[in-house]
Amino acid sequence: MGKPQIHLAAFLIAGPVAHSHAVWRHPETKGSFLDPALYTATAHALEEGLFDFLFFADRLAVSEQLAEGRETGFRYGAQDAARLDPVPMLSYLAAQTSRIGLGGTRSTTYFEPNHVARSFATLDHISKGRAAWNIVTSMNDSEGRIFGADQHLAHDLRYDRADEFVEATLALWNSWTPDALIHDKEAGIFADPSRIRPVSYEGKWIRVNGTLNIPPGPQGHPVIIQAGSSGRGRRFGARWAEVIFTIHRQPEEMRRFRKSVHEEMRLAGRQPEDCKILTAVMPFIGATRAEAEDKLRFHNSLARPELGLVTLSGQLNFDLGPYPLDLTVDALLERPEVPAYVREKLPLIHAPHETLGEIGRIWAASIRVPQIADTGVEIAARLADLFESGCCDGFVVTPAFLPGSFSDFAREVVPHLQARGIYREAYTGTTLREHLNQTGPAI
Repeated sequence: MGKPQIHLAAFLIAGPVAHSHAVWRHPETKGSFLDPALYTATAHALEEGLFDFLFFADRLAVSEQLAEGRETGFRYGAQDAARLDPVPMLSYLAAQTSRIGLGGTRSTTYFEPNHVARSFATLDHISKGRAAWNIVTSMNDSEGRIFGADQHLAHDLRYDRADEFVEATLALWNSWTPDALIHDKEAGIFADPSRIRPVSYEGKWIRVNGTLNIPPGPQGHPVIIQAGSSGRGRRFGARWAEVIFTIHRQPEEMRRFRKSVHEEMRLAGRQPEDCKILTAVMPFIGATRAEAEDKLRFHNSLARPELGLVTLSGQLNFDLGPYPLDLTVDALLERPEVPAYVREKLPLIHAPHETLGEIGRIWAASIRVPQIADTGVEIAARLADLFESGCCDGFVVTPAFLPGSFSDFAREVVPHLQARGIYREAYTGTTLREHLNQTGPAI
């Protein structure tokens, strides 16, 4: 039996930025986020690097949580200022690529199960088994208002709805057995009705009655991705996800998170090997460490700190605008107006002594994703150490510019991972689930 293998995914947004708010400003970004050629070049670089998959994060509205945040976001290019719908983009990329997995985000709060079941079953067919659904519950009141809701559903209630949503979506995907489609031209038999089961699902939040009108794709159902970090989010991911994406800045945090997910999976009746946990990194690669550090400093100088607080306010659904930039996290959490969800989440992602000004700079440059600046061989060594010490099953690589961040990684880091025997030399399968070493749907 060979060595365990690192899994690699690429984080993208079909917009001007990613985790880095500097992407669109960076002189090495080639082209506009509105030009599909940029995503084609990016996907080709990733496929050359033998990545398991790329995925597009998504948000459904312009963030308006921070005071003056809408104006600031549009003026300087916040994460929510503009983005294309990921599912049509993935359909386009399915025709431009042949092996890399293709993941897209759909919200369980503002879509319905039949929307997701049909879109991603179709993507799985046209990509010949490379589709993945990134589950989110959406984040803030701005998203609620654009769908006609005065207030966004409370955090834990969104996950209650999401549980029902996934149950109903899986029921739709499973409504056709794999052998239901006969397609016998000579006999004139299209399908076997006895192998197609109507869905009758009724929960508190979700009601579905009927049969999906799309036969199952090559994977049975698309791979399920999730990124919840709260206690309720981890329980949800442990129940459903086949890949969990996470952000942690220290190795011990990574190991603790992975252990907690595995414990939750066992409680849910699943085995840890049924889910790959990928932690995020943002690499800066140079011929020397000094050159790489120069690249990192230049990149970070392009990221405006005020955009960091726009993004964090959107993710917390809480306006950080009225508070002074020298206010620390622990002092903020002493304020009586701070809601319970902020009290739970903020200490998980920032130390008590960090100030809002410092946090704004971190979020503008990387949204907390660890930035690694070094030579390709040293970055490979660091990733290998994190992987082999039990921090993760692999990495979500997030770009500083496009498509060059990924081209550099494929050229300068991947060969050193291969030399260590912990990364594939070639794609050995055709479906995303095969890239992930999963023999069939885990759920």
